[in-house]
Amino acid sequence: MHLDPLAIITAFGLIFLAELPDKTMFASLAMGTRMRPLYVWFGTSSAFIVHVAIAVGAGSLIGLLPDWTVKLVSASLFAFGAFILLRGSGGDDGDETEVKTVTGFWPVYSTAFMAVFISEWGDLTQITTANLAASNGTWSTAIGSAAALMSVSALALLAGKFIAKRVPLKTVQRIGGICMLGLAIWTAVEIFTG
Repeated sequence: MHLDPLAIITAFGLIFLAELPDKTMFASLAMGTRMRPLYVWFGTSSAFIVHVAIAVGAGSLIGLLPDWTVKLVSASLFAFGAFILLRGSGGDDGDETEVKTVTGFWPVYSTAFMAVFISEWGDLTQITTANLAASNGTWSTAIGSAAALMSVSALALLAGKFIAKRVPLKTVQRIGGICMLGLAIWTAVEIFTG
């Protein structure tokens, strides 16, 4: 098992920025106001870990392809991610649904786990994690991605109202989109220079 600190930081930064304006952050915030935040965090974190495992497994399979093919797929996925982030939220603002008050560890954990597990399928962060795993290594990507997702959930639970009032989510989306666009261009250039 080889861990690359730069790959961990890259995965953390990209996934953190991509997840911050996502509906899952708002779901965590909403659940945290009605349920015990630590229990919610355990549930959301467990769901994120399962999704990261699935994504890095898919990325490892992509990594078996020839190098130029992997770079082409990576550049395309980064460009797609940049497009999604730069085009706007696409209606995520109204996705908050009424959450029934739940008490006790297992009911809260199960509710939080299922809410995230179901909503994250095919999400931008899952696609980005698979993409990063294909080019930057499985374990480094898994650690960086899981840490980012768990951090966003904790941030939403601890300081969600502060973030919503002080940092415009459009700004976070634009920064994430520009980073992904830069990575798409860099990866595309590597196809011809590598």
